[in-house]
Amino acid sequence: MQKTEAQNSNDLHNSIPLSEAQLLTQQLSQQLAFQNNSEDEIDLAELWRAIWSGKLLIIVISFVFAVSSIFFALSKPDVYKASILLSPASSDSAGGMGALAGQFGGLASLAGISLGGGGTDKTALALEIIKSRAFLETFIIKHNLLVPLIASEKWDRINDELIVDDEVYDVMNKKWIRKVSFPKTSAPSPWEAYQKLLELLSVSQDKTTSLVTIDIEFFSPHTAKKWLEWLVADVNDFMREQDESEAQSSIDYLTMQLEKTEVSAMETVFYQLIEEQTKNMMLTKVSAEYVLKTIDPAQVPEKKAGPKRALIVVLGAMLGGILSVLIVLIRHFSKDNRLDKSEKGVLAKANQK
Repeated sequence: MQKTEAQNSNDLHNSIPLSEAQLLTQQLSQQLAFQNNSEDEIDLAELWRAIWSGKLLIIVISFVFAVSSIFFALSKPDVYKASILLSPASSDSAGGMGALAGQFGGLASLAGISLGGGGTDKTALALEIIKSRAFLETFIIKHNLLVPLIASEKWDRINDELIVDDEVYDVMNKKWIRKVSFPKTSAPSPWEAYQKLLELLSVSQDKTTSLVTIDIEFFSPHTAKKWLEWLVADVNDFMREQDESEAQSSIDYLTMQLEKTEVSAMETVFYQLIEEQTKNMMLTKVSAEYVLKTIDPAQVPEKKAGPKRALIVVLGAMLGGILSVLIVLIRHFSKDNRLDKSEKGVLAKANQK
């Protein structure tokens, strides 16, 4: 009996102490279990310690981005915006034709002539013509805008002249020498010139007042003002010539129909239509501002519209700061992952023992 108690006491004494490998295994298991439970939790203190430990790298990267942004902002040439405010020019031709349509529409339809129910919005039509490819391509050719539009790189304020990029256009030989990839050619195409001018042009209309604002941005403020004045004059001339041609064609057609008709009532219709079209032709010759009338003429802008250099520098510095913080955090958590893998390796070895 005494022997049995002694053996039990010795077995209990031998089972109490744990080996060093078993203790290490338990500690690592507890640590890994705690880490696994907190994988989805964000430790703000740990994030702050990681950012603070990499503060030097963050400062260096942010400084590099800020300095690069300064040089980039200074390399961009100043751009000036010229603006003009216009109003729709009044016209009575639409009202006259509408009245005739209501009075003689039935008789005219019997003769196979359509008087229409009303006039079109010439202002809206003019604004769409200004942005159209055919009109702008003709505008560029008419005023020789291809070289300043494509080859100019900045404006010489002292001499008041555009500086042409000598790698794009040879001023002495008047030859395009730029190097471009297919399908572009050395000499810019009309489509490329149209796209470039369209980028500089802005057209808007206030729906409440119907007033129209047209803006052109360019390196030279004098050039921007001049192009804007040419644009408004050309669109007025275009609309005038178009209406004059249509009125003359209508008069010729109505005169021919008048000679053929034998109905006195139809003769009255033709005479009034001819009178109305003659009135339209007269209106095209009265005013130079046929469709768009100038309210506030274009002025030479004295203040640049861009680039916003301070904003470029601030955004560049912010981008550098964000990128540097991401780099620091990625490095920190990658290091933690490597430590976790090494601890798991130690635990595996301990279990094998």
